[in-house]
Amino acid sequence: MEQQTSPTPKNLDSLTPRQIVEELDRYVIGQRDAKRMVAIALRNRWRRQQLSPELRDEIVPKNIIMIGPTGVGKTEISRRVSKLADAPFIKVEASKFTEVGYVGRDVESLIRDLTDLSINMVKTAYLEKVQKKAEDMAEERVLDMLLPPSPSSPSFETTEESTEAPTQQKQDQQESTRSKLRLQLREGKLDNRLVEIEIKERGGLPVGIISNIGGMEDLEHNLRDMLGGMMPGKKKNRRMKVSEALKFMAQEEAQKLIDMEEVTKEAITRTEQSGIVFLDEIDKIAGREKHTGPDISREGVQRDLLPIVEGSTVNTKHGPVKTDHILFIAAGAFHVAKPSDLIPELQGRFPIRVELEPLTKDDLIRILTEPKNALVKQYHALLSTEGIALEFTKDGIEEIAATAVQVNDRTENIGARRLFTIVERLLEDISFEAQDLQEKKVVINAQYVRDHLQSIVKDEDLSRFIL
Repeated sequence: MEQQTSPTPKNLDSLTPRQIVEELDRYVIGQRDAKRMVAIALRNRWRRQQLSPELRDEIVPKNIIMIGPTGVGKTEISRRVSKLADAPFIKVEASKFTEVGYVGRDVESLIRDLTDLSINMVKTAYLEKVQKKAEDMAEERVLDMLLPPSPSSPSFETTEESTEAPTQQKQDQQESTRSKLRLQLREGKLDNRLVEIEIKERGGLPVGIISNIGGMEDLEHNLRDMLGGMMPGKKKNRRMKVSEALKFMAQEEAQKLIDMEEVTKEAITRTEQSGIVFLDEIDKIAGREKHTGPDISREGVQRDLLPIVEGSTVNTKHGPVKTDHILFIAAGAFHVAKPSDLIPELQGRFPIRVELEPLTKDDLIRILTEPKNALVKQYHALLSTEGIALEFTKDGIEEIAATAVQVNDRTENIGARRLFTIVERLLEDISFEAQDLQEKKVVINAQYVRDHLQSIVKDEDLSRFIL
């Protein structure tokens, strides 16, 4: 097996906090304070890695609480930062968890999920490194199927000298034929030929015995892995096209080339040192009001979260994972509850708090046009596949933003997500009739927006359901 080098995340030492903010500006409009905080947190991870091991272990990440209404960019900032750092990232809703001992998801499952995600990230990186070699090996296997090597049957009545020349001639002929087949294979001339390959089915539990019991997903997965080794899968022959067989065999060969122990070790290290957990709806578990029944999804969840955020060891099917240096970013609207409603111990584990501003009309105009994945650019690209040239005028974009602000004020404020509902409604007729339109150029100006949305916006009850 060839020597494998550990895939490393992007070179963060070349990104200063200012440059990290500039990268975030390409996708998220506004929210300068929040971007600065996560940029500093990301840079501090690199700074910690430059220290001596003794001091490095003493420095813990400064966890962040983002406070702001929905749709202003809390999740997007965290997700983009994780992609920038090539770090394992998981987003979970705090309200999904229940206290240990009750039916439901326990908080340790988020670390197990984060580890699984990290395993997939590292495995994908390793597979990319061996992909070329795996494809070459798959090609040789397919050639063996198309042209099996001729069996050598030595004769005891003939001398070695008399058989050497014919044997060499057969080998040369075989190699010549194989070279021609290889050329045809690479040119795609043999793609539709059928070959028969052996496929091994994975063993395991015959049915989802316990899958309907809440909170037992991890136990079921562990049982499947354990029994899968005790009950080896059956082998069966399957006929498929050469093009499909090449892909299937390349995947098989790539799996053989990588060392899963090395992958697991690298993934656990990456989880522990650069993992990011985004805890959404943290305000939903912040209430500490007294009531008669057990509070299994509020203060109990906070107590269960405390050791994980503080730093503990979680057992996963891949091995123990320490949470001491995982960065936790919590977010919530905090309309009813306040950050001070969290239990004091948990508050102390989130020392950095940043408030995100509600989006204004100018912010929404920028969101529609400026980001790399701006909504206007998305719809322009989508409809161009149908031959439609979609053009948004400046006053049209301003009218869409003004409509979004108006509807947000009158109904629930869902921030930038309101733009999705409005633009989708605005372009509904064009999207439906794109193939039948005679006029392939469509201009979306202010008048067009008013004509298509005015009746809905005026009717407050109707806009609650549609926009």
